[in-house]
Amino acid sequence: MNYINKEKLKQANKKAFTGILNILPILIGVLLLVSMITVLIPKSFYSNLFNGNIFSDLLTGSALGSVLSGNPVTAYILGDGFLKNGVSLVAVTAFIATWTTVGFVQLPAEALMLGKRFAIYRNISAFFISIVVAVVTLIVLKVL
Repeated sequence: MNYINKEKLKQANKKAFTGILNILPILIGVLLLVSMITVLIPKSFYSNLFNGNIFSDLLTGSALGSVLSGNPVTAYILGDGFLKNGVSLVAVTAFIATWTTVGFVQLPAEALMLGKRFAIYRNISAFFISIVVAVVTLIVLKVL
């Protein structure tokens, strides 16, 4: 009763492999672009953008994180550097949240794989949720 149709399994594997091969050039391009941006812009540049105003730091951090997106490990390293250079906690939290969840650089690849409408809605909602997370983090840590 529980048998595996080997022919259907072969077809599914072939289709999956073909799909991966088709998106591989786009994924490599996105990774190279994000890596290049991360390497070319020095960390000191970011600390000059933040002025200490909670609202402008929140928007600046969110905007930078959205445009420059990257992986969580890099975000934690940058966030630590920002905090050590006097960047506000709300800006760092907004930056980290958007850096890891919003990706305007990766939007073309995400739209290709998941659909344009879904990719746009996901990025917009992640942007606003990241702002809320940054504000809530600031409130919670000030209360504690």
